[in-house]
Amino acid sequence: MSDKLQVLTPQNSQIIFIDQQPQMAFGVQSIDRQVLKNNVVGLAKAAKIFNIPTTITTVETDSFSGNTFPELLAVVPGNDILERTSMNSWDDQNVRDALAKHAADGRKKIVVAGLWTEVCNTTFALSCMNDTDYEIYMVADASGGTSVDAHKYAMDRMVQAGAVPVTWQQVLLEWQRDWARKETYDAVTSLVKEHSGAYGMGIDYAVTHVHGGTERVSHGKRIGPNPAQ
Repeated sequence: MSDKLQVLTPQNSQIIFIDQQPQMAFGVQSIDRQVLKNNVVGLAKAAKIFNIPTTITTVETDSFSGNTFPELLAVVPGNDILERTSMNSWDDQNVRDALAKHAADGRKKIVVAGLWTEVCNTTFALSCMNDTDYEIYMVADASGGTSVDAHKYAMDRMVQAGAVPVTWQQVLLEWQRDWARKETYDAVTSLVKEHSGAYGMGIDYAVTHVHGGTERVSHGKRIGPNPAQ
């Protein structure tokens, strides 16, 4: 049986964020940049909920790319940041060592979110799969390319080579798997309300108007209606 038939679990996964930096984001044209950042931060929070080991790698921070998104760093403030010069993270031994440390514990499913899809993500994915038995799960909507085509064909190339395309919310819900897992239920639904758009709005509606729960925030009195004379 192929290991790719095994779903992602909190025990078999680790995650790497590649070059989630402003100058890299400036060049992204395949996804709205604010949506991109929302998805990246949502994915990071998901990893934190499930105690997924997280690697953050950057390229040419001081000379070109700028600092990692502060919203991402705020989720994992104690994480080291692995700086490189190569566009391919796999060329850096610190990155290899970080991934190998967690792979040794059975975490051989590598969830990847990075910029740009057609360069840093693709070269890392191909090199990593070529040299190891790790599996790559490429988070399409927490990554971005310099054009729609650049992103699409990079994803296609990685899929042809054996990478698995996923979305950030798919990863979150695969880790949760069962709503009976109450130890993470509240954190997951809170994350969804904050980062999952219409899905989160639906949960808010269901809590208040279906189940009779209270609103998430306190607010002033609701006044009216008072039809004008």
